[in-house]
Amino acid sequence: MALGEFELIRRFFAAAACARGGEGVALGIGDDCALLAPPPGEQLAVSTDTLVEGVHFPHDPPPLALGQRALAVAASDLAAMGAAPLGFTLALTLPQVDASWLQAFAEGLDAMALACGLQLVGGDTTRGPLSLTVTVFGTVPAGLALTRAGARPGDLLCVGGTLGDAAGALPLVLGQRSAPAALSEPLLARYWAPQPQFSLGLALRGLASAALDISDGLLADCGHISAASGVALQIEQSRVPLSDALQAFAGAPAAMQAALAGGDDYRLAFTLPAMYLPRLRQLGHEPSVIGKVVAGSGVYLIDDAGRDITPRQRGYQHFQEQP
Repeated sequence: MALGEFELIRRFFAAAACARGGEGVALGIGDDCALLAPPPGEQLAVSTDTLVEGVHFPHDPPPLALGQRALAVAASDLAAMGAAPLGFTLALTLPQVDASWLQAFAEGLDAMALACGLQLVGGDTTRGPLSLTVTVFGTVPAGLALTRAGARPGDLLCVGGTLGDAAGALPLVLGQRSAPAALSEPLLARYWAPQPQFSLGLALRGLASAALDISDGLLADCGHISAASGVALQIEQSRVPLSDALQAFAGAPAAMQAALAGGDDYRLAFTLPAMYLPRLRQLGHEPSVIGKVVAGSGVYLIDDAGRDITPRQRGYQHFQEQP
């Protein structure tokens, strides 16, 4: 029996654990709008991400993994702003209704929602080429949101973990290469199920001078901090953190290229006055310091001798031919 839109929503999404409502949600799925209730003195943080088959993920993706990835990449924007997770909506465009595919997708979505503390509060379904649009909502005390503006010369430039794993996993995702499970599993996990760094984002409130999440590549995204803050960012190549799995799978040069310009990391990059680094460590976080903020403009990669070795390709850009 063919499923209509409302039966599809009721069967696969409205009944999910993440759609049961809770604190901050006055009215969830089932009406024309959701009603959100941020705590007094807090602002609502909102971000939208669209993922399109063949552009942001390969054709015929594993549905459970896609459900996880679709929510994680949007939720990472909340973490980058220092926002606490609240809820999300999903607009799902499907070429056809496949009950087993939808069941697996909903399970992946629900698992990531519960891991992030996000509640499904509404959305839409329609027919067409496979694409997903997720809008996330979070709350942050007025005046404490992390933005891309605010970095000052002398601040440290830090990242929240190893980089390049998701980009390095692409040959595995596309079926172009295989590798032992010890190498492939951690890389594929970083591509299909990145973990938004909510705990780090909350800890950075009142400490970091600027922040964002890395989606299009370290060099490209750090350029946004540079432009918004009116400063230059200097990155030391030898301090860029790489995982053992990525280096073993791709080799050192390719691993570094993936970390610098590959994208899809969804780690936080942030600038931090040096005096706050001990405090951040006391809060249980060990960021990698990869450079510093200096006067000027742009983003520069330097070697151990201080020479500028900035590559031409800095990251992924939509609507432009990729080399």
